[in-house]
Order: sequence, then structure tokens, then C-alpha cells
Amino acid sequence: MIFVMLGTQNNPFQRLLEEIDRLMDKNVITEEVVVQAGYTKYQPRNEKMKIINFMPREELDTFEQKANFIITHGGVGSIITSLEKGKKVIAVPRLHQYGEHVNNHQTEIVEKFNKSGNIIGLQSVEELEEAIKKVPDFEPKPYIENNRKMLDLIENFIDNIK
Repeated sequence: MIFVMLGTQNNPFQRLLEEIDRLMDKNVITEEVVVQAGYTKYQPRNEKMKIINFMPREELDTFEQKANFIITHGGVGSIITSLEKGKKVIAVPRLHQYGEHVNNHQTEIVEKFNKSGNIIGLQSVEELEEAIKKVPDFEPKPYIENNRKMLDLIENFIDNIK
């Protein structure tokens, strides 16, 4: 089972689910996909894709544990909780130009975790097919909490808004 986490902020990410559906049509993805969709409203074409808008933390944890790997948006919380459970993670940032977030800060978050070797980080949903093919051989580096680097990233982001 693949678990897809889209977080709980009021931001849609329909492009990612459309791409997953397309990859299911192509048989690139052949297993069940469970989606924690949050505010993303989506009607899947494939019956192997199950959409759950919101779920209790315990249920979310259960799906994370059972998943062969996780596909998530570029939210720090979703990435870190998956890494802490020892999961292989593909992360795709929400982008401002598609109305998916207020800015493009998730690109920086995904890039940081990708460069650290913790995740397979993408910059667009079009890269998802190749990323899924890399999962079996991907050996993520363990996540080591470093609050200073994350705080620097956030402070830099805030400074650039002003």
C-alpha cells in the first residue's frame, strides 16, 4: 500500500492526485493507494485509490506504518513523521502558481531534505513516475533532527517576505 499525505492546511493539491491516478492507469502504480486528502477534493478514477479527507492521528500513524512508501506534499510535519517511522518518502512541493499555497516555500523544504539524502524530493508532479521507479533501490539517510538549520530556513523565508 502507498500512503499519500496532503496535510491539513486549507490548500488543495489536486495535481498530485491526478498524476497518481494517471500512473495507476499506466500500471506504474499497481497497489492500493490510501490518501489523507485534507482539503483536496478529488474523485479518483481508480477503485484502488481510497480518499479519506481527515483522520485521527492514530489512524494516520497506522497508515504510515503499513505503507510500503509514502508520497507527501512538501510539509515539514508530514516529511519528518514519515522519516521518523523509517519510511521511504517521495515529496512534491505545492506551488503558488497553481493556487496550492501562499508561496513556494515547500520547494526549499523538499530541496533541503532531498540534498540531505533523506527523501526523494521532486520539484514537479511530472517527475513522480521516475521517482516511483527509484523507490526500491533508494536507501534514505536517517533523519537527524537539527532545529537550528530549520529555524535558519524559516527565518530566511520570513526575512524575504518583508
